[in-house]
Amino acid sequence: MSAPGARPRLVLGIETSCDETAAAVVAYDGERYRVLSSVVSSQIDLHARFGGVVPEVASRAHLEAIVPVVQAALTRAGCGGADVDAIAVTRGPGLIGALLVGVSAAKGLALVWGKPLVGVNHLEAHLFAPLLEAPDLRYPLVVLLVSGGHTLLVAMQGPGRYRMLGQTLDDAAGEAFDKVARFLGLGYPGGPVVDRLSAEGDPKAIALPRALRGDSLDFSFSGLKTAVINHVRAHPDVATADVCASFQEAVVDVLVRKSRRAAREVGAVGLSLAGGVAANSRLRQRWREASAEDGLTALLAERENCTDNAAMIAAAGAWRLEHDGAADLDMGADPGLGLF
Repeated sequence: MSAPGARPRLVLGIETSCDETAAAVVAYDGERYRVLSSVVSSQIDLHARFGGVVPEVASRAHLEAIVPVVQAALTRAGCGGADVDAIAVTRGPGLIGALLVGVSAAKGLALVWGKPLVGVNHLEAHLFAPLLEAPDLRYPLVVLLVSGGHTLLVAMQGPGRYRMLGQTLDDAAGEAFDKVARFLGLGYPGGPVVDRLSAEGDPKAIALPRALRGDSLDFSFSGLKTAVINHVRAHPDVATADVCASFQEAVVDVLVRKSRRAAREVGAVGLSLAGGVAANSRLRQRWREASAEDGLTALLAERENCTDNAAMIAAAGAWRLEHDGAADLDMGADPGLGLF
């Protein structure tokens, strides 16, 4: 923790785990975070024609964007390399080629500037996103980390103190959104367009299954995706908006119901929502409603902090540097890095 009256530590965060090249500067005084800049260069248009992220295309785009994105983050924060106290970078999980671009850039900057390097777990960084906006959190929390690659329920006793409660057994929720959208011819990424069309549809139009209804806190969305495909093939004239609304409601219902059960089991005082799918409007609405009904604090990061960004990397890196110290410059990228 910084000494009273000391200048907050400035951490440059770098994120290149998938298809977003991001950099941010965050000030950390040992208790609170302040985002001084956050820059994200998206590759959505590059991958849309392929219906998903192409690893080689992503890696080449990161190579082109990393230097200007880092420079923009420093400029917007009003600082330079000499002012930065540490460099935090995503080391996993993610696409190996994409990760290596960020890790290599961070190593180079750390070496040239003589600054400590911190390797950050991308999943843990998502758990830090709400702290950027709500520093005075009380624990324990139940965190639902829901994205294109992960759907996890985590008991959080505090930063660095986690316990797995449940996870997806097949498709992640965001992956299911993308696959359903692709089948319906809605393009990539699927989540935003399904969310938008759902507002025009009837969420009760189609009776769709909710998997693992018992006491399990695990998730399964593969069967739901198949049920949507089978229904549309059997009823080709069904309104796309109704399909989207019914599918989205089924996903959100399972996510919220299991999160509430998890909160009761661990005696949580709050429900925290993180990850790219946390930007979904229906999920955010149901999250607030459920938290209010159960007397829990609803923690929802702003949408720009839900999707992949470097501010959350810097926040997690600042905490890890204080508690675990710096990484060696021979640190590698780990595409399969787990939270547990």
